[in-house]
Amino acid sequence: MARPLKEIPQETYDSIFSEIATSSKSLQKICVGLDIPFRTIYSRLNTDEELLQQYTRAKDEQADYLADEMLSIADDSTNDFMLDKVGEDDYEKLNAEHINRSRLRIETRKWIASKLKPKKYGDKIEHTGSLDVVTKIEIEVVGKGDVKK
Repeated sequence: MARPLKEIPQETYDSIFSEIATSSKSLQKICVGLDIPFRTIYSRLNTDEELLQQYTRAKDEQADYLADEMLSIADDSTNDFMLDKVGEDDYEKLNAEHINRSRLRIETRKWIASKLKPKKYGDKIEHTGSLDVVTKIEIEVVGKGDVKK
């Protein structure tokens, strides 16, 4: 027999869903931060339709948050270059690790947003083509006034 689920007040759920909607944090990471078993929240979402709707809205809003965050990451060039020392001279060199990490952060957010809101952030798929319909009608005249099709 399974243990009964820990009772969690609605205010806690509101806080969790607000955090989801306004951050890139996962439900699991938020649960760890609040010291709430992820299994408990997940079980409630599977049994409480109203909570599931709130969670779904929060995830929908999170997709928009992730899109905004992608712009911030792409526009931030603060660590794109770093100082390097050769002998007595200092010079700037490209920080490829930072640039690649930024690219990964953007691609990850793009993928998640495309799954959360596919109509808005998913790949656009166009179906083009044509269909030629040919109808063949044969009429045979048998006699006066009689027509076979």
